Amino acid sequence: MINSSEFIKQHIRTVPDWPQAGVQFRDITTLLQDPKVFRVLIDIFLARYADAKLDLVAGMDARGFILGSVVAYELNIGFVPIRKKGKLPFTTVSESYELEYGSATVELHTDACKAGDRVLLIDDLIATGGTMMAGKKLLERLGAVVVEGAVIVDLPELGGSKLVEDTGLTLFKVCDFSGH
Repeated sequence: MINSSEFIKQHIRTVPDWPQAGVQFRDITTLLQDPKVFRVLIDIFLARYADAKLDLVAGMDARGFILGSVVAYELNIGFVPIRKKGKLPFTTVSESYELEYGSATVELHTDACKAGDRVLLIDDLIATGGTMMAGKKLLERLGAVVVEGAVIVDLPELGGSKLVEDTGLTLFKVCDFSGH
């Protein structure tokens, strides 16, 4: 019998040389298209966080929105988006970071959370860790406690999961693509 991690991994498409040559893009849209696979994935997150006493789920732009909003709904808690620069209409705080193929800035509304809120930070994957670290810094700047980071895919060779875990933040990973 196949375990849930392998089941999820089998439904992730690899797109070579996107968005640039040498990058092996892990595409979760194939996972999301299959209702059975998507349900298994969400159930993995729900089993982990059902008793975590969370106040919010924060999702990273953009695929973290898909996961985070469903997990927040199922846990009956709020969802806050951490968006790419210039996409939020209210007063924001921002954080810039490096990607595996460039740099970016993300923003969070200043009223997205309050001091002491227990937050799950979620995204589709972790590569260099820049996105997850930027999200963590934004939430903490507003006084929230980031309880854990969560991703579907870890790309361990790029060092992001180690970087995040070295800060003391536990990182839950559904599957990894080691050696790929």
